[in-house]
Amino acid sequence: MPFYRRVGEVPHKRHTAFRKPDGGLYAEELMGVEGFSADSALLYHRGLPTAIVDAVAVPEDRGGLVPNHPLKPRHFKTPELKFGASADAVTDRRRLFGNNDVTIGFVVATAPSPLYRNAAGDELFYVQGGSAVFETIYGALEASDGDYVVIPTSCTYRVVPRGEVRLYVLEARGHIGPPKRYLSAKGQFLEHSPYCERDVRGPVAPLLVDGSDVDVLVRHRAGLTRYTYATHPFDVVGWDGCLYPWAFNIDDFEPITGRVHQPPPVHQTFEGPNFVVCSFCPRKVDYHEDSIPVPYNHANVDSDELMFYVRGNYEARRGSGIGIGSLSLHPSGFTHGPQPGAAEASIGAEFFDETAVMVDTFAPLELGEAASASEDEAYAWSWSGRGPTGS
Repeated sequence: MPFYRRVGEVPHKRHTAFRKPDGGLYAEELMGVEGFSADSALLYHRGLPTAIVDAVAVPEDRGGLVPNHPLKPRHFKTPELKFGASADAVTDRRRLFGNNDVTIGFVVATAPSPLYRNAAGDELFYVQGGSAVFETIYGALEASDGDYVVIPTSCTYRVVPRGEVRLYVLEARGHIGPPKRYLSAKGQFLEHSPYCERDVRGPVAPLLVDGSDVDVLVRHRAGLTRYTYATHPFDVVGWDGCLYPWAFNIDDFEPITGRVHQPPPVHQTFEGPNFVVCSFCPRKVDYHEDSIPVPYNHANVDSDELMFYVRGNYEARRGSGIGIGSLSLHPSGFTHGPQPGAAEASIGAEFFDETAVMVDTFAPLELGEAASASEDEAYAWSWSGRGPTGS
């Protein structure tokens, strides 16, 4: 995160002796990205963050990825995905899509997850419904409907649902943050940014959990390893810096509108390695007397467009079977646009009551097992009203 935060107890100077009440030293840990050349945080542990007593390779089968072939627009219904009675937000995620830059999954979680650390990249959660506590080495974050939660690379955390929580999850091979064009050279949100520091939440107090022989599941480039730590990772008495988990609610995103239809970059909320995330929020729509508020037909030739519909009514997709919890995938190589009649019907509209999360990837998305389990096969033919013989 681009601005400084301080939580709990830290010494006056970094890399100096910081002592416990019994006279021993707290263990200082630097969490930093880009090889000591970018954002970082300093954390102070009661125990040694390096002290492991076991390391075991953990098998994993997320199912394969298959290309979008034959190439066509697709529709998926996440409410059709089934999860166990005690599913958790880490081990029970189901993979919908992926490529070498990002994995996209979904889970309906009801049970606490194991302690987990993704050492391959940042994670971005969108809470589609319900609420949960994200417990981390930095402290806890409360999250509920509409919240984005960013978990930085190698941050140990677990998700504790409050009842049932529906989570849309992006796992990046790199870092996720606000678009650079929203930030000054020193990292402050600029005046044209649709959200700012006042909208961002971070941990406000240490967790200070005691324990011994504590398991942590770690994702890394080679797979999964389960470490057993001599002391609990949530033993941090304080930290400071500009690298930490943070949350931001989609309702705090301020839509940018114009006299005629505005392109998707005005909705951009995050950027990651070879992908962007946009928030489509309730908004006053185009106010030129002849404007057509729904999107024009477009061939976004360099990216796949994945839209997750989370609230309201998406005007451009009326009559296509799209509903709350739907995902539409419009791939590069295919011209897509509003459903038949939607453009004419939108003329004169003053307000759209719709909320959606869009991910645009600059490499094709392949389909995971959860996509195959939830696909609406008729969607590709919804513009023409007819498909192959017998469909």
